Amino acid sequence: MIRVCTILRMDVLADVLAVSGVRGTLGARIEAGSDWGWWADPSPAAAFHAVTAGTAWLGLPGQDPLQLMPGDVVLLPTGTEHVLGSDAAAVARTSEQVFSMWERAGSGAVRIGDGPVQTHILCAHYGHDPAVATQVLTLLPDLVHIRAENGGGCLEDTVRLLARELAHPQIATAVVLDSLVDILLVQLLRVWLEDRPESSQASWLGVLGDPVVGAAVARIHADPARDWTTATLAHELSVSRATLSRRFDAVVGQSPAAYLTRWRMDLAARRLRDTDDSLEAVAQAVGYTSVYAFSRAFSRARAQPPGRYRVEARAAQRGGQAAAAAGGSAGSPVRVCRSQVQPA
Repeated sequence: MIRVCTILRMDVLADVLAVSGVRGTLGARIEAGSDWGWWADPSPAAAFHAVTAGTAWLGLPGQDPLQLMPGDVVLLPTGTEHVLGSDAAAVARTSEQVFSMWERAGSGAVRIGDGPVQTHILCAHYGHDPAVATQVLTLLPDLVHIRAENGGGCLEDTVRLLARELAHPQIATAVVLDSLVDILLVQLLRVWLEDRPESSQASWLGVLGDPVVGAAVARIHADPARDWTTATLAHELSVSRATLSRRFDAVVGQSPAAYLTRWRMDLAARRLRDTDDSLEAVAQAVGYTSVYAFSRAFSRARAQPPGRYRVEARAAQRGGQAAAAAGGSAGSPVRVCRSQVQPA
């Protein structure tokens, strides 16, 4: 039973990660000597750093510098501005205006600092689909720090595979890198959820720790078009309606009906933007028997009717794709971290 519950909750997590469009992009591979400071601008994407050798220090606004040891990984879910440095003093003096010099060293590597290389850091970013209201990354704390001794070996193994693929590119390296970066996030979330179950309460993440609510959400995800009610869900789970309502509200912060509507609107928003399906087809796919009822529900959730949303969402998507193409590194599967490093 424990194994079934674990698989079930991870499948629900996989659903949300997929629907919310969480995708990883490998950033810089930092090769650092001594006495260096690296500034990272704020980003709409979550920032990820893995120290594969040596040590480094992380600085966040309003917090004391944090030392990172070999094998440590950190995730900054909100993409807040931050500093990586050789020591606490280097972090303190690094700012948006004051950086260490750096140079490209090939294969996506960035060489920074004085003397021989002492520290290796892999950087990545995780973006998400703004069309989807149900998100995971935005529910995490500002800093997720997994120490090497708590990673269970899985994170270390994947980071090692990433480093090896970067050092020795082969056929379809870009595909391998994209997959490994996405795997890293799932492994990090697994470790964090096991280590900090209390931090997931009173948000969607609490679904992953409650077998009853998790099973209810899994059924909603498996068949969102079904005419679910709290009573039918409770019957499926062999619990009382009152028990399901109470636990659902305590864990998710809303009723089963409200969650069902939110999930349906997430699915509808993606389908409106990404397909040419008629409003009738979209409405039926998410459980509405009439376009009128669907349009009312969608307008309440997204503050605009589905037709207008489709036009504006597609325009915004085209604009984002054009900006990404202009900022990307042509011909390379690796993009440098979103940082603007200048001479100190």
